[in-house]
Amino acid sequence: MTDRIWLKSYPPGVPADLDTSQYSSLVALMEESFKKYASRTAYSFMGRDVTYGQTDSLSQAFAVYLQSLGLAKGDRVAIMMPNVPQYPVAVAAILRAGYVVVNVNPLYTPRELEHQLKDSGSKAIVIIENFALTLEKCIAATPVKHVVLCAMGDQLGLLKGALVNYVVRNVKKMVPEYKLPDAVRFNEAVARGTRGSVKNVNIKPDDVAVLQYTGGTTGVSKGAVLLHRNVIANVLQSEAWNQPAMKQVPANEQLTTVCALPLYHIFAFTVGMMLSMRTGGKLILIPNPRDFPAVLKELAKHTIHSFPAVNTLFNGLANHPDFNTVDWSHLKVSLGGGTAVQSGVAKLWFEKTGCPICEGYGLSETSPSASCNPVTAKEYTGTIGVPLPGTYMKLLDDDGQEVALGQSGEIAIKGPQVMAGYWQRPDETAKVMTADGFFKSGDIGIMDERGFFKIVDRKKDMILVSGFNVFPTELEDVVAQLDGVLECACVGVPDAKTGEAVKLVIVKKNPDLTEAQVRAYCKENLTGYKQPKVVEFRAELPKTPVGKILRRELRVK
Repeated sequence: MTDRIWLKSYPPGVPADLDTSQYSSLVALMEESFKKYASRTAYSFMGRDVTYGQTDSLSQAFAVYLQSLGLAKGDRVAIMMPNVPQYPVAVAAILRAGYVVVNVNPLYTPRELEHQLKDSGSKAIVIIENFALTLEKCIAATPVKHVVLCAMGDQLGLLKGALVNYVVRNVKKMVPEYKLPDAVRFNEAVARGTRGSVKNVNIKPDDVAVLQYTGGTTGVSKGAVLLHRNVIANVLQSEAWNQPAMKQVPANEQLTTVCALPLYHIFAFTVGMMLSMRTGGKLILIPNPRDFPAVLKELAKHTIHSFPAVNTLFNGLANHPDFNTVDWSHLKVSLGGGTAVQSGVAKLWFEKTGCPICEGYGLSETSPSASCNPVTAKEYTGTIGVPLPGTYMKLLDDDGQEVALGQSGEIAIKGPQVMAGYWQRPDETAKVMTADGFFKSGDIGIMDERGFFKIVDRKKDMILVSGFNVFPTELEDVVAQLDGVLECACVGVPDAKTGEAVKLVIVKKNPDLTEAQVRAYCKENLTGYKQPKVVEFRAELPKTPVGKILRRELRVK
């Protein structure tokens, strides 16, 4: 696809290519913003603002503390927290100290957490106390030697912080009892770090910045290796893409982005936190996006310009009775990603805000944004848009050959945002990378004559629940270990709320096995979005003559 027919669909002013080498590392990008915007608000959280200058000094101090632990350049440090101000501080500190960020879903079970900490080789973890018990249950089996414990109120000042922590611990009972005797409190770590200065580390564009874990077709979660230059490129691509809409923001208004998607998800990490950092914007940190009344109450306090979200969030908010308590008139970009945006949701959102949802597409392996609809569009297109500046996309048949225009094929992506490979998995990397440097996405798409792509199917048996990848093999491996299960298989079924939901079909070995037992077992071993919505028992599973389970046949009743 050398002619890039999609370029004629670009809005005026969006370049075909970008110089993504203007920063040597994400540290250089962040430090530029820390100095340039020192007095501006960087993060707003529970009524408290944190400036760029404060984020600078906090992350410097925390970087000093991390370096004092004796970690080597390139060592991995995990972060397991919701959207709290300590998250961006930890990210900046880890990168400044020369280490690698490992984003962890805070709702993981001990089994899932253990795998990720072992696979990444994380030597340290920054974790919020609400999930400390999960870590306690698996830490002995992991390489983690250093634990930094955060609390919800750490960055809210003495009085408010103490009050918030008291409510979270004693009233809402959100912190189960745990024992991590060697853990150091976040504020204590920062205090220790203020006594020294960061040792200079030479961080290069090809150094690893982030390990972003994604499901594997083999059922084992793999780390997509994102280099500093990959994430920088995607930040600059996203900035250029949004520019036609963002230049309409009055000069006296600080560009404000809602960060309701979790920061451990690469969409929020890059297009929320890092892009806001680059533009000197304010990021509204929402710790629990499922609490719609609290989200809307918070948003009512701000002038909002950008809102990256998934279909379920747009839908839940737009249908909430408090929706109109927020002033949506300043909203310039509503970016839909993670999963397909439904046309009914897009229509309702546009009616209520006057700002159309611009659907984009990407994966953990592409930092994540690969394509997007023009931000100048005034209606929902039902497509994933066109490739971003500097990005090439083509459609391949089963033999790896490019298909003719109008035919469907596997979407393959090439660009500066494409990962270096899977962490310590050359075999898995080889399966997805072509000889000419394209990443095979596993999604089947078609392209029209304007260069717009549309997803029509999925090559791999993946289930997409509210933008999160669920791989049937992992679930089946876990459920098969439950006493009383002879065989099992999972598929995705349509769901009005989450796009798709998990359906689990079991053949019993023990006739006394109940649905309640299955659900309790799944709850203990699988994070929420992986748990089955439908549990069905059958006498046998449909199979091919060689015994391979026909998952597609399980989708129908």
